[in-house]
Amino acid sequence: MPLDAKLRWKGHVKKKRAELGLKYEHMYRLMGRRSALSTHSKLVLYKQPVWTYGIQLWGCTKPSNIAIIQRFQNKVLRDIVNATWYVRNTDLHSDLNMEMVTAEIRRFARKHEERLLHHDNVKAIQLFDNSELQRRLKRTTPFELVS
Repeated sequence: MPLDAKLRWKGHVKKKRAELGLKYEHMYRLMGRRSALSTHSKLVLYKQPVWTYGIQLWGCTKPSNIAIIQRFQNKVLRDIVNATWYVRNTDLHSDLNMEMVTAEIRRFARKHEERLLHHDNVKAIQLFDNSELQRRLKRTTPFELVS
């Protein structure tokens, strides 16, 4: 995962968005508006875990960076069902039983926390100890994503 000198996630999110765009270009004939494939099959192709790699960490980024991935998801869902411009994104997500990106981040963070709680390594369990944490900035930590 690329990070800049100030440890921001913008570069990683841009790279992830570019990867998603390339993958979607390659699969557009299967998932696009004019594809004869069923909606269910298109959704199965879209749900492949490409963008979720490391989401437990980069989910702590600013909401504007998360919105980049959310816009891409909205675009793909519109193409999958050939939706017109006046259909709301929330309606698309609810009709297709797709979660928003923020909900996916929370789900993956919860799974990651459960795995760490039941881990054999004592150092992994000690990651939950935030008693000595001094915070100067308003950054979210990965363990705050669950709440």
